[in-house]
Amino acid sequence: MKKVLITGAGPAGISASLYIIRSGIAEVIVCSHGESALMKAESIENYFGFAEPVSGQELLMNSRKGAERLGVIFRDEELIELQMTADMRFEALTDSGSDIYDAVMLATGTKRERPSFSGVKEFEGRGVSYCAVCDAFFYRGKPVVVIGSGEYAVHEAAVLKNTSSTVTILTDGAEMKLPLPDGVLCDTRKIAEIAGTDRVERVVFSDGKALETAGAFIAVGIAGSGDIARKLGAATENGKIVVDNNMASTIPGLFAGGDCIGGLLQVSKAVADGAVAGMSIVKHLKKMDR
Repeated sequence: MKKVLITGAGPAGISASLYIIRSGIAEVIVCSHGESALMKAESIENYFGFAEPVSGQELLMNSRKGAERLGVIFRDEELIELQMTADMRFEALTDSGSDIYDAVMLATGTKRERPSFSGVKEFEGRGVSYCAVCDAFFYRGKPVVVIGSGEYAVHEAAVLKNTSSTVTILTDGAEMKLPLPDGVLCDTRKIAEIAGTDRVERVVFSDGKALETAGAFIAVGIAGSGDIARKLGAATENGKIVVDNNMASTIPGLFAGGDCIGGLLQVSKAVADGAVAGMSIVKHLKKMDR
């Protein structure tokens, strides 16, 4: 029995799970952390099959019940990172541990969060980064900061401490509830701005004091699908995952659908993405046995 991981319990992810579980060749795990954007929709009346308006919550919960009835397993876990194994499968690291999967579908929508203080957008690509695995090399022997306070921020800090001279997590006023990696510092002061001339040089706090840094890594909230895909080496464009007509990314066995690949941000489109991805994953799993 093959094993498939779907990240995101929204229309795209649940739709894909139905096609995969009905194939009878795979166990399907749907990993989600937090609410789908659909949960916030008060009334939907442009979706096929409903004579009267339906709330996003009702539509989503009924869809989930249908998937669970068929045997799909749902877990409240945050996906932090994916890595390729030697046999071209996927090791998924979540806040509950790690496991190996034969195929993965990313469907967590667009979750990248940009802090509201000044300097973040202005210094993107010039000291502001969203990917420690991608950019740690450029900060060898230099001090860096990670902005965030959750599991995602801790993970990024753990990556950076292997190459940078110092790593400080800046929580921007939030409480740090997780243990820090060895050697990583923490500062809970509110941030006023990221500043510098041509590149990031310092973070200025609301008390007027500053911390010198060569780089600021944004890790607010949780890692979105685009972040996960980019760290694995899959092609992305403007934060969206690049896929072909089969919803396949540039990494064999890695698929994506829904808001994280862009296009029309509608339930009907996400469901269609999931259907295509689900059938494509089934074909991929069958090829693995040849």
